[in-house]
Amino acid sequence: MDENLKRGFRAATLREPLALKLGLELVEIDSGYARVAFTVTEEMLNLFGSAHGGAVFALIDEAFELACNSHGSTAVALSMNVTYTRPAEPGARLTAEASELNRTRRTALYDIQVHDQDQRLVACCRALAYRKGEPLPFALP
Repeated sequence: MDENLKRGFRAATLREPLALKLGLELVEIDSGYARVAFTVTEEMLNLFGSAHGGAVFALIDEAFELACNSHGSTAVALSMNVTYTRPAEPGARLTAEASELNRTRRTALYDIQVHDQDQRLVACCRALAYRKGEPLPFALP
């Protein structure tokens, strides 16, 4: 992946309102791949005191968004199927890793896994993107 494109993604995620609100951090990006992390805060908890599924989904979705747009043109989600495997407690450091499994001219398939700081699987996702083929909506440096 071109270094200018990587810098463009880093700059765009630093301006993305939801990423800022949840503390989503772009750890790594490459063609068809992204790794994103956050720390579970008190504001992210559900009724049972563990990470809300919506917060974990936001982490998954950010990794997916970055991976499927990493080829330099706009792609959007068509479907996402998430399985939650264990709760994440307050203070847990979660990392979502999205990897491209298949890409055609119009669609792309991704596997996204979320692990905690002890490498335990918290959630997994299979996601399908529609590749619009339009330029990315942010200016690259």
